[in-house]
Amino acid sequence: MPYTEKRSKLMDDLKTIVELSHEFGTPDYVKGGGGNTSVKNETTLWVKPSGTTLGGLTEETFVTLNRSKVNELFNVETPAESAAREELVKNFMAEAVENEAGRPSVEAPLHNIINTRFVVHTHPYMVNGLTCAKEGEVVAKQLFPDALWVEYIDAGYTLSVELKGRIEQYTREHGKGPKIILLKNHGIFVAADTADEIRSLYAGVMEAVKREYEKAGIQATLDIAEAESAPEFEEQIQQVFGADAKHVVSSGLFTCVPGPITPDHLVYARAFPFTGELTEDAVANYKAKHGFAPKVVIGATRVYGIGTTPNNAELALELAQDGAQVMQLSGAFGGIDYMTDRAREFIENWEVESYRQAVAS
Repeated sequence: MPYTEKRSKLMDDLKTIVELSHEFGTPDYVKGGGGNTSVKNETTLWVKPSGTTLGGLTEETFVTLNRSKVNELFNVETPAESAAREELVKNFMAEAVENEAGRPSVEAPLHNIINTRFVVHTHPYMVNGLTCAKEGEVVAKQLFPDALWVEYIDAGYTLSVELKGRIEQYTREHGKGPKIILLKNHGIFVAADTADEIRSLYAGVMEAVKREYEKAGIQATLDIAEAESAPEFEEQIQQVFGADAKHVVSSGLFTCVPGPITPDHLVYARAFPFTGELTEDAVANYKAKHGFAPKVVIGATRVYGIGTTPNNAELALELAQDGAQVMQLSGAFGGIDYMTDRAREFIENWEVESYRQAVAS
């Protein structure tokens, strides 16, 4: 293919992935800096930068990666200790970057091994009502027999290495790679060579789970009780939490998830809301037990998102509501299935997620 034709094709593909990123970067599919998208050719992978929003992407903001260099990662001997391993992987991936658009999404190696032009990875609450449910795997295999279901695996390098083997096995058995990958307590990958097929695959998944919720008599919208604002309670929150609650937002009462369900919920809203008395002792006990301040506080017939910036506080409340929707929808498939303590602690202590949160601030 002549250079000018290749260049034109590349610009068309980048325009297409930007359009897909904006289309699937809405609150129905992702919150905050969640999800990631990519486009690739034979030599180069363009992937969303870590922590940025899908809705804010442009052709220029994608991180450009050398695909051969990324693939070398799968042959690198990595340390057994998770922090050392992730540091090595982060530095290795930095060497594969060919522009200055930021740090590539932690799932870039996974995008690289999926053998389609376009990949769109999101965390829709409609889908996570299934992936976070006790009967999720059984039902998913009935609804989507051609999809690849993956039990919960630590995000990043560990997930990429494991998925490489799963995708290769799937390809041997089916003669082609999976177009839909469902990740327990995480989200969904959709892969195709055209934008129209990406849209069609997503529409099929969303319609199928919607029918299941309707059959179970479970509504997708979240019930939020109307309640008057409580400025005195907000002042109390700011007094006892100090700098951690420099900014406070709130909504009427809804049933918050009392445990960890996905990495995004852990990053933006924490696993456990604060429900105790607003006293210095109660706050100190919470911090001593969990190792950090909460991001969600329940009290005075309202739910509060707190944070060091307005965006932190808003995201905390938004993800708390998203988690409540996931828990509500999971009732169609046996109820919510929480992440293990080990999986939760990995995310809570992962440098990558600290970086992603800092970018989102």
